[in-house]
Amino acid sequence: MVARRRSATGRTRWATLGVTATVRRAEMSDEAVIYEVSEGVATLTLNRPERMNAWNASLDQAMSASLAAARDDDAVRAIIVTGAGRAFCAGADLGGGADTFAGREDSDAGSNFAQLWPYEVPKPVIAAINGPAVGIGMTYPMLCDVRIAAETAKLGFVFTRRGMMPELAAHTIVQRVAGFSNAAHLLMSGRIVTGAEAAELGIVSKAVPKETLLDTARAMASEYRYAAPVSVAVTKRLLWEGMHTGVSAMRDREDEVFSWIGNQADAREGVLSFLEKRDPDWKLSAARDLPEGFA
Repeated sequence: MVARRRSATGRTRWATLGVTATVRRAEMSDEAVIYEVSEGVATLTLNRPERMNAWNASLDQAMSASLAAARDDDAVRAIIVTGAGRAFCAGADLGGGADTFAGREDSDAGSNFAQLWPYEVPKPVIAAINGPAVGIGMTYPMLCDVRIAAETAKLGFVFTRRGMMPELAAHTIVQRVAGFSNAAHLLMSGRIVTGAEAAELGIVSKAVPKETLLDTARAMASEYRYAAPVSVAVTKRLLWEGMHTGVSAMRDREDEVFSWIGNQADAREGVLSFLEKRDPDWKLSAARDLPEGFA
């Protein structure tokens, strides 16, 4: 269910940064997700353009598999999620008609694949919202660390307009990033906003012209190659824990991990590379070398 783009150019080495730059190219696939790695960035493209990338079980499983592949690949420093065609994701596939949302209490019990969400991956995940994003097409990118959108993209948490309610922790995340009042209006009314309006509300970090969206996302993702992978992973985990952690508890948590990370090879390398005015050569892996309790 995941189409991986084959290497046509081989591999080049960013020796001083410890990044393997692999370019994989292929024709558009009929698989649910296209997975491409280039210069330390994995791009995961939702690939049901004929259905505006509407979410179904196949896409759900393919996204988890793709995130796991990026998580386990030390050559990947950051991840971009975007959509094929004119849409990011038009929400749940409504092929089931009136019963689309029925029977969910049984569907989870019968699932036999390992679900993985963007916030669980120990690497930065950037949602590049290229077009319409509604329902789970909005709550899923809210689980990413950073969101950017095309200025004219139509975005909405439309659940209440379908007789449903928002999910994927939207009740917590949206009010944290946009404030309670903005979250209340967006989630309860189900109103549609443009990417530009979403940026004003804080739902996305920035809105850019659609033709520059992926370049903007790639430029943002490329910045992580200068940061130590384990330091990034630990920082991401603490940021998400901060959604439900008080100040004193977070200080205790930081102190514990700060002591551990200060004794690691990358802490020494970070200081030495700065003093010697060279790029760092990071050694630790975000897939294998996280402190206890972070794996």
